Amino acid sequence: MKTGKKIITLDNGYHLWTNTQGEGDIHLLALHGGPGGNHEYWEDAAQQLKKQGLNVQVTMYDQLGSWYSDSPDFSDPKNKYILSYKYFLDEIDEVRDKLGLDNFYLIGQSWGGLMVQEYAVKYGQHLKGAIISSMVDDIDDYTDHLNQIREKEFSADELAFMKDCEAKNDYDNDRYQKDVDKLNKGYIDRRQPSKLDHLISTTNTDIYNAFQGDNEFVITGKLADWHFTDQLKNIKVPTLVTFGEHESMPIPTGKRMAEMIPNAKFVSTPNAGHHHMVDNPDVYYDHLATFIREVENGTFNK
Repeated sequence: MKTGKKIITLDNGYHLWTNTQGEGDIHLLALHGGPGGNHEYWEDAAQQLKKQGLNVQVTMYDQLGSWYSDSPDFSDPKNKYILSYKYFLDEIDEVRDKLGLDNFYLIGQSWGGLMVQEYAVKYGQHLKGAIISSMVDDIDDYTDHLNQIREKEFSADELAFMKDCEAKNDYDNDRYQKDVDKLNKGYIDRRQPSKLDHLISTTNTDIYNAFQGDNEFVITGKLADWHFTDQLKNIKVPTLVTFGEHESMPIPTGKRMAEMIPNAKFVSTPNAGHHHMVDNPDVYYDHLATFIREVENGTFNK
């Protein structure tokens, strides 16, 4: 596949920004988180894998509504169908088809990891391997862990203040935002200053709010009802489950997922939060390169 940026036109008429880096016959399609986030933490993925001695063509893209891709007007009722799991899942396969990908690896971070699970069940015939990066199979495990984090990091009075702000929908409160910033620096982007910082926010809040809510530590959107545990048995391709050792997702859940998926392995990245490919890239990409190499030579989980 030709490297560089390419704009693809979806069947619904909208345009998506894609970017392919690296060389070789191994193809990796990378999904970002958010939802409503963007591709940025995958920008050096091909280079990082090359450092590990593996040539991989990495294709990343911004999902509809995200950063460089088209952003529909979500106040228009005809666009409400986009704010669904089905839309974003089918979008992945349309991207795959329009880019001519098959027998490829699919990696997804956070929300993207949710999509990897869904894709591996519905469209698994196209996959050689799947990588679930920092995403649980049951959102209740996530919310329980978030509550534990907040209880650990804040006094009872401060936690009560945060909950009061949330009950009043007062998320813009300066004191509340300072608390969220503390959590972000402890569990999302532990490497500071964050390489992902921008002068303005790049998140599509229409999409993010619809699924997640106001921030990473409070779920008020559709994700609150996401449960996929009973489908893990239907992921038939070799699968890597990878979490940061100090992040917002609970490691015990990642380990359980790897036990429930028929052919899977769990790894964790030390000294790293939710964005562990940025916090500790040497370890993260060593794990990823080892997984791909073992799948390629038929030794994974042997």
